Amino acid sequence: MAEQPTFVDLLAACQFSAVHLEMRDGYMLDDPNYIAWSNGDRPVPGSRPEQFHRWYEMVGDVVSRGGVVRRARVVSEPISDYVRFEYDTTEVCNITAGELVRWLPRKRASDLPLPGNDFWLFDDDIVLFNHFDGNGNGTFRDTSTDPAVIELCRSAFEAVWQRAIPHRDYRPT
Repeated sequence: MAEQPTFVDLLAACQFSAVHLEMRDGYMLDDPNYIAWSNGDRPVPGSRPEQFHRWYEMVGDVVSRGGVVRRARVVSEPISDYVRFEYDTTEVCNITAGELVRWLPRKRASDLPLPGNDFWLFDDDIVLFNHFDGNGNGTFRDTSTDPAVIELCRSAFEAVWQRAIPHRDYRPT
């Protein structure tokens, strides 16, 4: 059985489009960045924190080749502490790296057909599903090149993206 490509491999090979749909209200609560934020360590606007350096490189490589990296987050409101952390770090992590980010309040997503798991879709060719346990810890990832699965993820992402609010305009409750 062939080894699954890693996220790093897939992003490095990306030519024109990487899209990421996040649908959980919490992830890895033991993340050192989240813990530091919880203890009052807030990002400085306009800074490039060292802990995101690798992310800046990976996304920057895609963007420098003319690719686009988009991230959409479907969130419950009022937002969870973890989503507040994501919101507070989006500018210095994701936007600074070159991503476009939008937010969709969950109540505005009720009529959208969405896959059961968060995913990355690369160049409309391969989807990487992220699987988490109930506490938000990653348990495994798997990929698919099935055209029907790719179309589900592509259309779901685009539907969310069209309704979602750009990061600069989103004011979480």
